[in-house]
Amino acid sequence: MLKVISFTICPFVQRVTALLEAKGFPYEIEYISLKDKPQWFLDLSPNGQVPVLITESGQALFESDAIVEYIEDAYGPLNSSLTPEQKAVNRAWSYLAAKNYLVQCSAQRSGDEVTLNERSVKLAKAFASIEKELGNARFFNTNEVGMVDIAWLPLLHRAALIERHAGYDFLAGYPKLKRWQQHLLFTGLAEKSVATDFEEAFTGFYLSDQTFLGNRNCQVSAPANNTCATDSCC
Repeated sequence: MLKVISFTICPFVQRVTALLEAKGFPYEIEYISLKDKPQWFLDLSPNGQVPVLITESGQALFESDAIVEYIEDAYGPLNSSLTPEQKAVNRAWSYLAAKNYLVQCSAQRSGDEVTLNERSVKLAKAFASIEKELGNARFFNTNEVGMVDIAWLPLLHRAALIERHAGYDFLAGYPKLKRWQQHLLFTGLAEKSVATDFEEAFTGFYLSDQTFLGNRNCQVSAPANNTCATDSCC
């Protein structure tokens, strides 16, 4: 059986487990503390980061991009009808999502409103880009969950939690993105792909008294998608 080595609130891990859940493929998961990484984990992970996937043959794989591509190759694609060109386009949009996981994490941990707005600019650019690409389908230009949906799920799931608990909407001004978020959350993949205590751990870290979002029941608005917080963001 496949085994995933994880940290409870890691978005890169959720990308992997969401793909396994979407495929209905069984796996084991073991959680570690990133503050006290066990030596056996460091022996497996050259970069010292999660996720790590242990294949059925015992091979340790690292980097979420490589892991999800392995799962697609080894256990069949979510969508077998895509052309090589379409697969390449989807990989590019998936990479864009993953590049913004830590951007979102940083924004959520902002200590004040000015920092939150500054850190949200790059994230907003990614959201504006995908907003232009989304059509009228339930998911990413199709009515079936695909690899792009899986890649963006961690971002959209976390945005929903922040909105529900803190009243701050990272997706304000992006109607297609909001609709996509709703369709993805309705699948149940968000809850299935995280630990049972994920929401408690997530809010405890990102909505603590050390963060702007946690220090107030935040009713501030996210920056509009057609404005720039700095002169250099466009």
